[in-house]
Amino acid sequence: MTVTAFAPETEERFALARQVADAVLFEGYVLYPYRASAAKNRLRWQFGVLVPPGWGAECEEHDFQHTECLMEPKAGATLSVEVRFLHARRRTVQQARPDGGYDTVSELRLDDRVLVPWDEGDEERVEVVASVAELLGDGVTHPFRRPAREDTAPVLDAAGRTVGRLVRRCEEINGAVRLSARELDGPYPVLRLTAVVENTSDWTPPEGRGADRDAALPRSLVATHLLMALSAGSFLSMTDSPEWAKGAVAACRNLHTWPVLAGEPGRADLVLSSPIILEDHPAIAPESPGALYDATEIDEILALRTAALTDEEKREARGTDERAAAVIELADSMPAEVLERLHGAVRSLREATGPALAAPHGGFPDEYGAPRPDTPWWDPASDAGFDPAQDQVVVDGRSVGRGSRVELSPGLRRTDAQDIFLRGRTARVEAVLHDVDGGVHLAVTVEGDPGADIRREQGRFLYFQPDEVTPLEDDV
Repeated sequence: MTVTAFAPETEERFALARQVADAVLFEGYVLYPYRASAAKNRLRWQFGVLVPPGWGAECEEHDFQHTECLMEPKAGATLSVEVRFLHARRRTVQQARPDGGYDTVSELRLDDRVLVPWDEGDEERVEVVASVAELLGDGVTHPFRRPAREDTAPVLDAAGRTVGRLVRRCEEINGAVRLSARELDGPYPVLRLTAVVENTSDWTPPEGRGADRDAALPRSLVATHLLMALSAGSFLSMTDSPEWAKGAVAACRNLHTWPVLAGEPGRADLVLSSPIILEDHPAIAPESPGALYDATEIDEILALRTAALTDEEKREARGTDERAAAVIELADSMPAEVLERLHGAVRSLREATGPALAAPHGGFPDEYGAPRPDTPWWDPASDAGFDPAQDQVVVDGRSVGRGSRVELSPGLRRTDAQDIFLRGRTARVEAVLHDVDGGVHLAVTVEGDPGADIRREQGRFLYFQPDEVTPLEDDV
């Protein structure tokens, strides 16, 4: 086994995959509104946290990740592995005293920012290169260590005077990467690759403190994930494998992580194993203007909301973290044309001059006998062939369409309290409608409703799915 810098061609392949891996590494690093005082920024880091074994026994978090996937290496191939994680760096804020000393404070207010205590994240990488032959049998184990360290940085005011300092401390972390491979029986030569990343630190909570996550985080591997590349050969997709390999893929054990094909679409020589489940060949949207660290939000909305923060809120965000400060600057300086690109994009339109997709007459029917749309909902051609006033659906073996009388029986999916009063009422179907997902809905007016005529003129109906109505014999 060798532990060295990657070959240039491998480094180039990893560089492309790191664009997505960085999104995994910093997912949830700091959340809108990007201030340390915000409630959702007080419980840090939720993905891929590998805690010290002595503390993990007291909590529901884990001290290892276990990846298994299938590969078909060529003769003489090597496997390059890069483990990436964040090392929590605890930052305290100190204010300068007239006598030259410093006092630890809860905040230090400057003209452009408000500095507060915070846990920063230093990116760490562990690189391992081994021949596939070395992985057979017992495989290889690569231990690693990141020592404790402390540094200070002065804090200057607008006039260049020292008004305080930031003290940053990292705790020691120990870990190991274990790689092995085993040949599988089958019609084709294939290996099951096992990659385990574990925290081997011997730290345990001080007596009487119990399970203290805040104390464990600086000794944890945070947002841990793997990049693995073959020099010659390919990996098999875990979600789109060939038929002959499906049994072997299903037998793979992946604990606290999930491997997907990464890198350029069409290639299968690189895998990203991530604590966040992704699809094969994940990619950053080209419209994305930069990292916002909060993937639960839509970029457009998040950028607008960030730009709308008050000046005081922005000062605190700038003092929380350098990455938070970069988000504030990004939102404040985003040109209108960049923001407009975030409004939406369609990536699957067929050529306007290309042939339309052929479908059987009437389209492919659904479970109610209604034709499913054969073109995407955003294509104007998708409306062709649908007529709410003439379409029919089959319910209990009978055709139901406009004018049919039905008995209402709202199911478990009911969404408002009035459904309980509609059970057993009779209604007349006004239209058969189709949604963008191919679902069918019946627009009805309730019989005996004195406002039914007005509702009909205004197109204000109640909507039920076919399994929520029973056709009546005396339909029109």
